Amino acid sequence: MTEEGRKNSTVSPCAACKLLRRRCTQECVFAPYFPADEPHKFAIVHRVFGASNVSKLLQEIAVQHRGDAVSSLVYEANARVRDPVYGCVAAISSLHRQIQALQAQLAVAHAQMAHLRTQNAACLDRVGLGHGQISMGGTGCSTSTGSSSSLSPKHHTLDTVALDQPGSSQPPVW
Repeated sequence: MTEEGRKNSTVSPCAACKLLRRRCTQECVFAPYFPADEPHKFAIVHRVFGASNVSKLLQEIAVQHRGDAVSSLVYEANARVRDPVYGCVAAISSLHRQIQALQAQLAVAHAQMAHLRTQNAACLDRVGLGHGQISMGGTGCSTSTGSSSSLSPKHHTLDTVALDQPGSSQPPVW
């Protein structure tokens, strides 16, 4: 084709018009949403919903919402091809189950934090606030002052105080 012929030719057809083998006009409702370089998008939407239904849908939707509608149609068509029975509902259900599992894990973590706060408060009450840092072990608490040799061992740990640990079958590690 000569250079002059290319200037006079129309723009290449959109993916929809190319697949439907029709002439793409400036008024084509598909052209802005199904570009020629992404033919798979229209092919899958056409296979699941049909070109006529998609055309009617796009004409009924406000122009500013058509892009979102096309994205949704492409997603739903891909989901329907992957899972012909449930389609995108399968993905939604899977995500819902994940949310429930994560909420349960979060509730367990909050309960563990509350339990550790209660243990920490009990240690602070028993030790007093002037004895240095309080460190929580797996089953009890101990204190340290930062200096290791000037104080006797009973000032560093709570090994002389018996803390009740309900539900613990192992002795506390001090």
